[in-house]
Amino acid sequence: MNIIVTGASHGIGFEVVKIMARHKQNHIVAVSRNGKALKELVEECRRLVPDARVTPYEFDLSQFEFYPFIVQRLETIIHSCDILVNNAGKLVNKPFTKFEPEEFDDTFNVNVKSPFFFTQALLPLLSRGAHVVNISSIGGLAGSKKFPGLAAYSASKAALAILSEVLAEELIEQEISVNCLAIGAVQTEMFQKAFPGAKALQNPAQIAHFIADFAINGSKYFNGKIVPVSISVP
Repeated sequence: MNIIVTGASHGIGFEVVKIMARHKQNHIVAVSRNGKALKELVEECRRLVPDARVTPYEFDLSQFEFYPFIVQRLETIIHSCDILVNNAGKLVNKPFTKFEPEEFDDTFNVNVKSPFFFTQALLPLLSRGAHVVNISSIGGLAGSKKFPGLAAYSASKAALAILSEVLAEELIEQEISVNCLAIGAVQTEMFQKAFPGAKALQNPAQIAHFIADFAINGSKYFNGKIVPVSISVP
């Protein structure tokens, strides 16, 4: 399978790539703006599986004007895409009263606008039967417990969840499935920004196993669904 994972340089995305790279039939394009971390990811994958097929792609997803060129480049690497995991995310922990417009824009650019337009740009590459998995948050679900300082983050993740439902409808004729995983507390750098000093019950490797399996098999059972994945809240 040909797979693209964004936000692959650390945390959950890093672990998802490692898990998927264990299968020799998979070719993963790991996307992040952190080229050094991507190099470390490739090296680690090849320590685990010497012939792992992982292609690092250094790119800042907020540079929307370059998307057409990025897709042209990706076409030369994988020709088609069976799974797209929109995992890249941004969190600013700051009181609503202190939030600046630029911080709001940066948050929504990464968490909503980039999966919107990256998926749009990749449509010519997405094969029939492809699965798009958007990584949201429990904090973006209506009725879930909310926390101060996370207004923009939670709102952006809520937008991503609804976007997933709509895209599933729009892409039915192309036989492309779109689902959203609303992830709970996982011990990542982002979690530490949101909840300094707190300890999550799950680590990135644990949740990455679920995400990787869902990306491969979830479209057999779900389309247009927002799936909560959480055993705890901070």
